[in-house]
Amino acid sequence: QVQLVESGGGLAQPGGSLRLSCVASASINSINRMGWYRQAPGKQRELVATITSRTTNYADSVKGRFTISRDNAKATVYLQMNSLKPEDTAVYYCNADLKWGLGNYWGQGTQVTVSS
Repeated sequence: QVQLVESGGGLAQPGGSLRLSCVASASINSINRMGWYRQAPGKQRELVATITSRTTNYADSVKGRFTISRDNAKATVYLQMNSLKPEDTAVYYCNADLKWGLGNYWGQGTQVTVSS
């Protein structure tokens, strides 16, 4: 069982910035891919960004504004969100996909609200 603990959500003004963090209880060596997804009220959960040891991937809606990174020593993934828009308002979830078929795990979610 892997636990993912998110932090860093909150309220930001349009054009502002927030940084989300997600700490995994598993060794980074057992993780294939980590990522961030979000779910707005009344909408389906959608991919925001993912990262492996070699690649990053972004939704078109956040390219150029959000940056995903990870600290292997801390088994932590970050999402730097700049130039925030009201449509970025959602609950953001951390996800970890483990190697060797060991499973796929979700964090509890953190609320991001962009409003003036």
